[in-house]
Amino acid sequence: MVKCLRYIGIAAYSGEPPAKLVEAAREFIKLLSSRVNPKEVAVIVGGYWGLMRVIVDEALTYGFNVLIIPPLEQERIRFPEGAIVVRTGTSFRVRSVFLVRSSEVLVIMGGGAGSMQEAVTAYTEGVPTVLLTGFDMPSDKLAALAPYLDERRLAEVKVVRNPGEAVNYVVSILSGGKVSVNGELRTRD
Repeated sequence: MVKCLRYIGIAAYSGEPPAKLVEAAREFIKLLSSRVNPKEVAVIVGGYWGLMRVIVDEALTYGFNVLIIPPLEQERIRFPEGAIVVRTGTSFRVRSVFLVRSSEVLVIMGGGAGSMQEAVTAYTEGVPTVLLTGFDMPSDKLAALAPYLDERRLAEVKVVRNPGEAVNYVVSILSGGKVSVNGELRTRD
């Protein structure tokens, strides 16, 4: 019997990440690998630079399936062996929609406007999101809106301060844990 992959989207800082955020990203992947079977999970990112490069390299090291959806402007860069690269021919913003819509849960691992756009897209598409804060990143501002970005309560935005809490939330979602959708607790299909 073939098992279907589970998909975890990760929105991450595209600039030079602070050392503590790099450590947190590595810890997240390491802890996640101890809680799920990496062969049954695909980590999805929107490129291969900044913190995304760290996440991709670390995920490949631990045996995760890695899916990279780069924007058109970055489709011709060199990607690591073992990663699946989906060249959609779309802009930065549009590729973010593909990343989110392909994810069962989105992890915001620090970032700027792009990560915040991915958080808003996840919310409006009903994708539960975990926001890792405490690294002085612009995306930390989203914590003020949690657990919902507006009165519609479309999907939970869980705010955490360490990679272990982020992994706990992701594993809960992947294992059918309860999430809030439109203000009701439901099991995620």
